[in-house]
Amino acid sequence: MQIAEITEIWMQLAARTGCTTTYANTGIRNIIRQYSAAGRHYHNMDHLGDLLCLQQHYAPEIIDNDSVLHAIFFHDIIYSATRKDNEERSAQEAVRYLQNTRCPVEKQQKVYRYITATAQHQNPLADPDLDYLLDFDLHILGATPGQYDAYTKQIRKEYWIYPAFMYNKGRKSVLQHFLSQPHIYKTAAFREKYEQKARENLERELDAL
Repeated sequence: MQIAEITEIWMQLAARTGCTTTYANTGIRNIIRQYSAAGRHYHNMDHLGDLLCLQQHYAPEIIDNDSVLHAIFFHDIIYSATRKDNEERSAQEAVRYLQNTRCPVEKQQKVYRYITATAQHQNPLADPDLDYLLDFDLHILGATPGQYDAYTKQIRKEYWIYPAFMYNKGRKSVLQHFLSQPHIYKTAAFREKYEQKARENLERELDAL
């Protein structure tokens, strides 16, 4: 998805939230700047665009698309491979933005909870919309082997500061965590389409580490 398309989705969302054009423009400029920052090899504008494409495809199955969209736009706005509070800080950034719109407080809180849930990819809210958001974020795990291998190289570049023995240990832990789950994906649609591919990709990467 091109930046112009991403911007158009944002501006339409902003209009529904009661933003002024000036404030909406400031918001999207900040989003583009953050997602385009140096060192973002995977968590970048391409990743953001991929999630927006998925949201558009599955929009008929989602109840509160605007909250899911806000969560998508902000979920990785703060990202550093050396920190463990990226999701919390991203959620706070979303709320700070939404406080200056006509977005109701309960929806601001929902967006906050959606973003923080992406840290562990768990859904303590039992919210079906959040299931879709979490599956969108893990969509890459069920990609073709070539796409998955490209993703693993991008992630390794983001963690370049860590030597191989440290990175491999942490990565193995992540892969084993996902493989130990009864299901990697929360929604029936994603389980049917991507679950087996995701497990094959994860197992293949684990064997190679």
